[in-house]
Amino acid sequence: MKFGELPTRDAAGAILAHSIALPGGRLRKGHVLKPADIAALVSVGHESVIAARLEAADLGEDVAAARLASALAGEGLRLTKAATGRVNLLAEAPGIARIDAAKVNAFNAVNPMITVATLPPSHRVDAGTMVATVKIISYGVPGSDVEKAAAAGQDALQAIAPTIRTATLIETRTGEDPSAKGRAALRGRLDRLDVTLDGRVIVDHRAVPLAEAIKTAKGQVVFVLTASATSDPDDVGPAAVRAAGGVVTQFGMPVDPGNLLFLGQIGGKPVIGLPGCARSPALNGADWVMERVLCGIDLTPDDFAQMGVGGLLKEIPTRPKPRGDIED
Repeated sequence: MKFGELPTRDAAGAILAHSIALPGGRLRKGHVLKPADIAALVSVGHESVIAARLEAADLGEDVAAARLASALAGEGLRLTKAATGRVNLLAEAPGIARIDAAKVNAFNAVNPMITVATLPPSHRVDAGTMVATVKIISYGVPGSDVEKAAAAGQDALQAIAPTIRTATLIETRTGEDPSAKGRAALRGRLDRLDVTLDGRVIVDHRAVPLAEAIKTAKGQVVFVLTASATSDPDDVGPAAVRAAGGVVTQFGMPVDPGNLLFLGQIGGKPVIGLPGCARSPALNGADWVMERVLCGIDLTPDDFAQMGVGGLLKEIPTRPKPRGDIED
């Protein structure tokens, strides 16, 4: 592509880089100049214009953006119509964004005029959420670079919908029944992903009755919210999972709030031990775990380890001892 100042009389077919007001109307930037436009410009004394002219091997911004967005888009995404070199990729349904960072990085390294910006990996989305935007910065780019970028970013972006549709919450008590606050917060989180929470289950804060409730839970995923914080891998919650015949695959996570979470499974059914902060609707580590589990992602210890970068979340006002209260 050639860009710069052109004699107006020689600018037919070029792409106008800056809007120009004329008596008969405004010629907007990005407009392809026609012979009638040239005559109108000359008639009011415009001897030159700043414009871009595509070369034979170039693709225009909209064509390039549409081609690249189509290459990037995998499962669960729909594309907007290309305009001003931009195409947005939108989630078709609630779920989470799956981003192949290596592919995105390779895509963006081909040509600085070819860009895609995305949500963070595993970010929760609703139907219509923008997962990414492709933008061609210049008015045209070499077709060969478009092909390179398309190959590098093939299917790099997805929006994964939940594979789990029903959930059971088991709450424990040490005296009176727990308030409905924790259940309401969980229901709100599940509603966003179209997951149904079944009837309330409350048991004493002991491993044996909790294990029995875990074994008989009807939901496709089981949540455990204990009356007292789970502070050890052998505490009541994790011990109950093992007593029920399941396994605990993770205790604790490098996300705050949310450290005191555990994850396990029984007969292939996920069991998530919620931290106390999950009683608040504010974002915490449990959100990151449950959203991925509900969308069918098997979390490994490495997955948990990588949550620490960016895992310092916003303070919540209901925290018993705010982090800022700790003495130096």
